[in-house]
Amino acid sequence: MIAQRVADVLGGSIVLRTRVRSWQDLDRLVRAGLPKRSLQLVAQRAVAAGSPPSALVYAIVPSATFKRRTRLSPDESARTERLARVVALVEEMAGDEDAARAFLNRPHPLLEHETPLAVAHTELGARLVENLLYSIEHGLPL
Repeated sequence: MIAQRVADVLGGSIVLRTRVRSWQDLDRLVRAGLPKRSLQLVAQRAVAAGSPPSALVYAIVPSATFKRRTRLSPDESARTERLARVVALVEEMAGDEDAARAFLNRPHPLLEHETPLAVAHTELGARLVENLLYSIEHGLPL
């Protein structure tokens, strides 16, 4: 189930302190505010090898705010979950974290030559990336 895969990208039951079995479980966690460690873990799995994960973290939460908090706000949590959802989907399709990371950081012509990771910063952008992935999965012409 993809909700469980997203939860794993967010740190799993150890970081989230609960087991996620459904989208409703995940939604409750997001609305309550995810642990800031979840954002760090998503960034580590998403950014290109050799790039600092902190750049992605601080694009979601300003550095001073991030350093003084233990939890993300609901809005920051929603942005973190959105990126985790895209990472989880790419990893599931690629079957390998390194291949997924490469895909996320490679400009794609159907995303106006932007990287999927850059596009996925907005909800509509994440949907574009998800639709691209579903098209690839189902062998539809790109």
